[in-house]
Formats: sequence, structure tokens, C-alpha cells
Amino acid sequence: MQVFAILPAAGLGTRMAGPQPKQFVALGGIPILIHSLRAFAAVPRITAIYVAVRRTEVERVQGQVTEHGFAGRVHVVEGGDSRQESVANALAAVPAAPDDIVLVHDAVRPLIDTATIERTIDAVAEHGAAIVGLPAVDTIKQVERTAHGALITSTIPREFVVLAQTPQGFRYGLLQEAFAEAIKDGFVGTDEASVVERSGAPVAVVPGSQVNLKITQPGDMELAEFYLRQRSR
Repeated sequence: MQVFAILPAAGLGTRMAGPQPKQFVALGGIPILIHSLRAFAAVPRITAIYVAVRRTEVERVQGQVTEHGFAGRVHVVEGGDSRQESVANALAAVPAAPDDIVLVHDAVRPLIDTATIERTIDAVAEHGAAIVGLPAVDTIKQVERTAHGALITSTIPREFVVLAQTPQGFRYGLLQEAFAEAIKDGFVGTDEASVVERSGAPVAVVPGSQVNLKITQPGDMELAEFYLRQRSR
């Protein structure tokens, strides 16, 4: 059984309001994307890593891959206009068998740790599909959007809720079929799990961590820098 990792990195990162997409912003002097690639390259069970970027960034990322010693292990493919398209493009390039495992990870979650990646692989081997998730600590309200603002319709018990993180892992054949169905039906999911859930397949949850944060806004960089300093001590 082989394990492949896909990092969709074709987003523009508009909420960061910076001069370049957030996956290329330096964290501790190194691009966020490189931190994410290092995390997966450090897992011996992973056969190869595929990173999907915009056509205009392919040459740049290939240069970074070579510079940081990932050549031969990391492959750069052209992404799409959406996350789903980028993952689909990478899936088409992965030389996997139906029972092989594919992990999909946000390129801007640079602090994912080896143990969580390993647990996700084990969970996929057992269940066929698994995501990293964080238990909700706040009270969750379901609302109805109106012209006058949001109105609460119900309170969702926290024990029924997890906050989805990545990596999200699947048997290659299961993910490929779910994506093919989604494309046929014009369905666009918010993450890979939502596409697989739609096909009726069960998805297990692996415990996540607050450290595995997704860098979305400028304030997230300060927190990531703090976690990075703590890790290096």
C-alpha cells in the first residue's frame, strides 16, 4: 500500500491583504508552503507529495522544491480556479491504485505534526476515509439569515460537532469516484470529506490540535510564529 499527499496551493489568499498569496509568505524565514511540505516529507510512509499551484507559480514552486531538497519526492502540478479543481488535477497525476491512500492537506496549515499524519493514515487504512477534527468548545447556534441579520433557530449540542481540519485522507478509489460523481452533478464541496460524505461513505475523525491552525488572516501569523518558537525550544 502506497500513501500519497496532495497540497492544494493555488489560492490567492485575499483575506491576508498582502502582496503575494499567503502560502508564499515567510514564517520563521521560510515560506508557509515549505513548512507544510517538510511536515509530509518527514513521514517515511508517504511515497510522494503533489502540490497544485497556479500556472504562473509553477516555475517558482519548482525552484523552491529543488532549493529545499524535495526534488524527486515533491511533484508540482497545475491547479484550478477552486480547491476542488486543484485536488482533482493532482488526483489525475497521482499513480495510485484503488486501495492506496491519498491525504489532502491545506498548504497553509504549516504546523501539522508527524504523529497526527501517522494517525490519519492508520484511520484511513481501517475505515477507508478519515479527517482530522477538533472538538467544539463554544456553544454552536444554527441560524437563519434574514434581511435584518441572523436569527437563531436552534442550539446544536457540542458533542455532535467537530471543527474540520486537515489532513483529510481516503482510499484513492473512493476519493476518485466521489470526485467523478461531484463533477458530473456540478457539486462543489467545502472540503474533500463533504464530497465523500455525499457519496454515502462513512468518514472517521482523528483528534486534531489547536496548533494545527489554518493561516487565513494577518493575526494568524503571530500565533503561528509563537507556536513555531515553542516547537523549536
